[in-house]
Amino acid sequence: MNPGSDSCFNNPAAVHISLCNVRDAMPKSDSAGSRRSFLQTVIATGAATTIYPALSASRAIAQPGETAGSELKPFELEEMTIGELQEGMKSGRLTARSLVEKYSTRIAEIDKQGPVINAVIETNPDAEAIADALDRERKAKGPRGPLHGIPVLIKDNIDTADRMMTTAGSLALVGSKPPKDSFVAQQLRAAGAVILGKTNLSEWANIRSSHSTSGWSGRGGLTRNPYALDRNPCGSSSGTGAGISANLAAVGIGTETDGSIVCPSSSNGLVGIKPTVGLVSRSGIIPISHTQDSAGPMCRTVRDAAILLGVLAGVDRDDISVFILDWRGLNDYSQFCDPNGLKGARIGVARKYFGFNDAVDALMEQALGVLKKQGATLVDPADIETLGKFDESELLVFMYELKADLNAYLARLGPAAPVRTLKDVIDFNERNRQKEMSYFGQDLFVKAEAKGPLTEKEYTDAVTKNHQLARTDGIDALMDKHQLHAIVAPTGGPAWLTDLINGDHQAGGSSNAAAVAGYPNISVPAGFISGLPVGISFFGRAWSEPTLIKLAYSFEQATKARQAPKFLPSVG
Repeated sequence: MNPGSDSCFNNPAAVHISLCNVRDAMPKSDSAGSRRSFLQTVIATGAATTIYPALSASRAIAQPGETAGSELKPFELEEMTIGELQEGMKSGRLTARSLVEKYSTRIAEIDKQGPVINAVIETNPDAEAIADALDRERKAKGPRGPLHGIPVLIKDNIDTADRMMTTAGSLALVGSKPPKDSFVAQQLRAAGAVILGKTNLSEWANIRSSHSTSGWSGRGGLTRNPYALDRNPCGSSSGTGAGISANLAAVGIGTETDGSIVCPSSSNGLVGIKPTVGLVSRSGIIPISHTQDSAGPMCRTVRDAAILLGVLAGVDRDDISVFILDWRGLNDYSQFCDPNGLKGARIGVARKYFGFNDAVDALMEQALGVLKKQGATLVDPADIETLGKFDESELLVFMYELKADLNAYLARLGPAAPVRTLKDVIDFNERNRQKEMSYFGQDLFVKAEAKGPLTEKEYTDAVTKNHQLARTDGIDALMDKHQLHAIVAPTGGPAWLTDLINGDHQAGGSSNAAAVAGYPNISVPAGFISGLPVGISFFGRAWSEPTLIKLAYSFEQATKARQAPKFLPSVG
């Protein structure tokens, strides 16, 4: 399971149109009753086939042997970086408006038609107007910063106080309008970014069920992997992973509780940064766990991810991070992008995360060879017994914090919110079982609802145990013992076949130690197995983002492993 806050074949073109129509048709009254009445009416009518994309008419994808990828039109902005887009706007060849138009056309042609990646759950109806204003501002005052005019996609569990909804992919929150922007959205707007749209995700960031299919949500349907359409994009930030890899926007933002940034980054050939918990504020993000949740960049290059991280980082009084009193963020992480960054580094090889796939092991051996060739000293193996010994206690913490944190989030939405508690969500799903639970249930929601307050000894003991094992006796002890700058391991394996009947069957991954500790983790493309990308993870102590970026950038520059997807129907 990759729970993230992060772990159905439909007609996305119809869904995209229908959701806009639904938004416009929502009752103007702020009463919760009117919203519920409207939604119940929709459920009872034929319109349900477009609001509930899992049940809508299937659009056949290309079959093995067909050449879906070769039919795509060349895309002018393909693989362009933030720096290249800024140069284009500076020269006058591009504008923020033209970028919005080009990426919007790309979404229409690639995401909603053609290969039908289905990564974008909703586009911003005000994006062009925002871009026009930013173009005028650039002419009058110059750019605000590195993201001025840059189109960004963000996950649909991140609040925006605009004409888009924030639903975590759940039909229970259709029509939900947060009272204000999340801190992440505020930071993006202040930096001049254009929020182009929201991305699909594993519903409720993959915490609803222990038997889920990553990349599927009741509202958004199924997101596909752009490298092979029958493969899973991993969750829960599946839409951001698939969308940014498919060049639907310049950069994107995902969220992670355990694996939900780094896994979809690995599976979609991206760089993903899961920051130290508290470096990026979580206020206004639909939560799972305040001890582990974090938002972070998902980009095609390390430099773009570093630029975006600097924009997102900031102290926010509304964030209750355990690290907030020790906040050590920076405004510019791109300064650490050193091509010689591996020279003299001591890196531990966490062999406990190897061995689940022979091909992955072979690819990692090549990656370790690159690290040594670039001047790093490897401590191999660099394992410690406590890593991974908190699986049960990690889930226990999630159950307590999910109930407390989600109830607090829903309460802040006000009396007009479609649902106000976790219990309301559970009841909604039961009433709409055919639409919300066609493929998997909500056993984790039910377990969470049964938990008591955060003062329970069972909860406080589990949190203490997790931090002792993951931090004090885990990552910190391992790095002290061997005087390490970072630890490396395979992020995961190649993308698995999507299976809506049996659910996910991911073979392995290395996200849990950094996730439970609340420490940073960066996944970088390491290579390909049968045409599917696989990433390598660099993780370390709290606040070690500068060091990890330095190492990850040096590895990226030495390998240049990232390749754009070809939207093949299958790797078979």
